[in-house]
Amino acid sequence: MIKNYFKIAFRGFWKHKLFTLINIIGLSIGISASLVIYLIVHYDFTFDKFHKDSDRIFRVVSNYSFQGSVSHSYGVTTPLAAALKSSATGVEFVAPLYTLNPDIKVEEGRTDPLKLKGQDHITLADQNYFKIFSYTWLAGAPATALDAPDHVVLTSDRAKLYFPKLSYGQMIGKVVIYDTLKTTITGIVEPLKGNTDFSCHDFISYSSAAPKTRLGNDLQLDQWGSTNSASELFIKLLPGTSMASIQKQVNGLLKKFSPLSADEIKRGNSRSFTVQPLSDIHFNQDYGTFDFSGPANKTTLYQLLVVAAFLLVLGCINFINLTTAQAAQRAKEIGIRKTMGSGRGQIIAQFLSETFLITLLAVIISVALTPFILKLFSDFVASGIKADFIHQPGIFVFLLGLTVLVSFLAGFYPALMLSGYKPVLVLKNQAQSKSHKTRNAWLRKSLTVSQFIIAQFFIMGTLLVSKQIYYALHKDLGFKKDAIVYMDTPYKIRKANTNKVLADKLRSLAGVAMVSIGTAAPSSGSTNTTLATYKDGKKDINTEVEVKYADENYVKLYGIKILAGRNIERGDSSTALVVNEKYAHVLGFTNPNKMVGKELEKFNGLKNVRVVGIAGDFYAHSLQSPINPLAILARTANDNYQNGTIHVALKPELANGDWQKTIAVMGKAWKEIYPDDDFNYQFYDKSIEQFYTQEQHMSTLLTWATGLSILISCLGLLGLAIYTTNQRTKEIGVRKVLGASVAQIVKLLSTELVLLILLASVIVTPLAWLAMNKWEETYADKTTISWWIFAASGAGMLLVAFITSSFQTIKAAIVNPVKSLRSE
Repeated sequence: MIKNYFKIAFRGFWKHKLFTLINIIGLSIGISASLVIYLIVHYDFTFDKFHKDSDRIFRVVSNYSFQGSVSHSYGVTTPLAAALKSSATGVEFVAPLYTLNPDIKVEEGRTDPLKLKGQDHITLADQNYFKIFSYTWLAGAPATALDAPDHVVLTSDRAKLYFPKLSYGQMIGKVVIYDTLKTTITGIVEPLKGNTDFSCHDFISYSSAAPKTRLGNDLQLDQWGSTNSASELFIKLLPGTSMASIQKQVNGLLKKFSPLSADEIKRGNSRSFTVQPLSDIHFNQDYGTFDFSGPANKTTLYQLLVVAAFLLVLGCINFINLTTAQAAQRAKEIGIRKTMGSGRGQIIAQFLSETFLITLLAVIISVALTPFILKLFSDFVASGIKADFIHQPGIFVFLLGLTVLVSFLAGFYPALMLSGYKPVLVLKNQAQSKSHKTRNAWLRKSLTVSQFIIAQFFIMGTLLVSKQIYYALHKDLGFKKDAIVYMDTPYKIRKANTNKVLADKLRSLAGVAMVSIGTAAPSSGSTNTTLATYKDGKKDINTEVEVKYADENYVKLYGIKILAGRNIERGDSSTALVVNEKYAHVLGFTNPNKMVGKELEKFNGLKNVRVVGIAGDFYAHSLQSPINPLAILARTANDNYQNGTIHVALKPELANGDWQKTIAVMGKAWKEIYPDDDFNYQFYDKSIEQFYTQEQHMSTLLTWATGLSILISCLGLLGLAIYTTNQRTKEIGVRKVLGASVAQIVKLLSTELVLLILLASVIVTPLAWLAMNKWEETYADKTTISWWIFAASGAGMLLVAFITSSFQTIKAAIVNPVKSLRSE
């Protein structure tokens, strides 16, 4: 029986090769997209699920509110770890981390000394870290490896880098030097094998940061009022302990050891801790992390699932449309089968088996295409995402479920409809009653409208995201960004005087227009804020202000406008600053000139800081962030931090090739000052573009989704056009004999198509508008949702659909009517 089903199915496929091909291509596109998106979503949702008792592992993070402005940090105050260990109930293990960025030197056990500069993924940790997280030990004692100062545990790949000729056992007892800290290797572990955000590979014993040592001073071991994002805290709860009870305890400790004053509470200031589940770390946008690779965006993942669902639905719609359209051609087959004794269930099984075969062929094609698709999207698909069918048995389960689901969705209605034909009517050439034909026609029209709705939704979304990216990249941000490069000098060896020497060398180059020394560029990913107090005669106005340190050339180099007063000058000390217009308004100055000369009572630890100028507002971050109070403070000449970044304006009249020659010479000047460090520079306009990497990836995704949805829709449309013209061949012949022109015939066959697209446009426009408004809520400054987005979408869809159907309608319209009517 089953063999007979498949034999009949293959005969039918061969007889209707074009329709079969259209169905397979449509389903292949949808299934390929679903498989790739499954791999992406599965990759992100399986992060750190492999740790034992992962549901009992949490990270403690910090929240701040200052006069209505809320901020978050993944770091916590350092003394919290010791306080939790000594007084918290319900906590099994407490594991503090402190991320470092040291230079490394390895001499013992090597013929050639190894020196590595500014290494990341290195942390202070204690033995509790390895009791919380599931590492496999290759050498050393897990219980005691980090229980004493100056010990270090390495991952195996890092250990092999340091000691390539030694076995893991031989590495125990060897010495690795981190900056000036001399450590002894006490353990080797395997790197975590599963998808994980934990990428540290050197674990130095936490007790190495003893009080009154350099590390101890960096950690601020007894400072409850100081939070460093490099200081993280993980805990594992005892079974049955609730997250809420622990959160209450950690906030109780904060209030006990670092209470806010009544005045701070009155002003709306607050501090609190949140106990964050391990499963939330990879996705939470409020709390990033210094050492981990997250966070991923759950919203984006859900959007990907929606895209996959839409493309699958489009493929299924094509199948249903083309199958029901061909119903009449299979009517006699069904009638004869029923006359010979076949039951309705057998006929349903026959048609479902045909759908299953087509879906299976589509799945096989999709599996073959998946590696190429992943390579195509390698720019924004994580390198760990692979179609590894051997080590990922879940893929087969997913594909099996998808095959069954698609076979059911695409094949159930056509099978139900076709199996319902009555053999008596079929054999009298009356397979479908008038009401049945009307019902099928309405179904096809409804499904076709649904296809156009999905396709136009993607078109509208693509246009809006592209418009927002263009708006962000071409908006006047309040500063100049073209023909500017900047470079961060090495933190550990930089000196204010060496940076000054380097800046002077750069100024002397023919291709350089101007050089400035300071901290970050006007708009950057870094943030340095301070508490400022202004006394207006009645009360103190306390405001959180972002700070940038700069010399007299900074404002001129970046073209920042001075609205009142003057720029910072060479002779200004650290008590002179330029504030932005936003800060002036916050303090109540509607006229910027009236704030010039005023003094801030407290600013960045200084007293009586004088405002010498008011600058025009500019965006300190991406357009997703509003413009906040900001001050440009005259840098201190001998402060290494305040002199850490060198900004260089290239002469804009030079060609790009001349810029590269200038940059090459800049590199030589760099090597004269910092011979052991690479010359790393960045064009400023390119760094601005990096703010919108996620949006650019979304635009790429939407563009592909749009193209695929249009392709699938047009394939279905072409199939229906072929079917319709075949059904109306004689009608077209008669109309031509009676004098109808080719244009009139094409109009007749295309009118319904135009009406369906217009109906789809009317339905999708309000839905797309609501979705666009929701997406734009994440931007403080956003582009308008223009009417032309909706008009262009409808017109574009109409044009593409008309061109697609015209291949068949024009072909039918120009056929000689003699051929159409010959059988009569």
